[in-house]
Amino acid sequence: MLLAEQRRLLCEYGRRAAETGLVVGTAGNLSARAGDLIAVTPSGISLDRLEPEACPVIDVEGHLVEGDLQPSSETPMHLAVYTTTDARAVVHTHSTFGTVVATTMTELPPIHYNTLLLGGTVRVADYATFGTPELAANVRAALKDRRAALLANHGGVTVGDDLHKAFEATRLLEWLCEVYVRAKSVGEPRVLTEEQLSAVVQRAFSPPRFPRRED
Repeated sequence: MLLAEQRRLLCEYGRRAAETGLVVGTAGNLSARAGDLIAVTPSGISLDRLEPEACPVIDVEGHLVEGDLQPSSETPMHLAVYTTTDARAVVHTHSTFGTVVATTMTELPPIHYNTLLLGGTVRVADYATFGTPELAANVRAALKDRRAALLANHGGVTVGDDLHKAFEATRLLEWLCEVYVRAKSVGEPRVLTEEQLSAVVQRAFSPPRFPRRED
């Protein structure tokens, strides 16, 4: 079976996405690339019911290489990411708080310094019908120099060097969106400035050194 490990991981992280409420029913899709081949979740099957052999394998041009089921309808979006970035995994969800922000905002501002782990302010891609080249192009633009983007009135997408990193980026994106939404219910969230974010980067690359205790 081609890309056996990637297909196994699609099932593992698909179940985790369903169990943590990041997807509902057949919504959401994942993919993982190895060389010129891509394993992707199939269309019309709930992520918590996936089996490895059900996940089709396609090439970078979208041709079906192995599998009996059709790839996810969002495959054009995944291919757009793989053909323009060095990502090796893509996770797309319809998470609650991510969709709330994607429905009301044009971007998710840096309200917490961990936004830097996603590349900075999270852009909201312009709306387009799911599965279309237009949506794929909009997502590609929103992901430029970023690990995450939101899709207007739709959901979110994250990328990574592997499925674990892409999935963790999805969890972080949802957490940031939830913090923002809950903060709005209390007052107007404070947004970190470029100077404050630069200080975080400097601190990360120059951590404090603690002297060793001499007994």
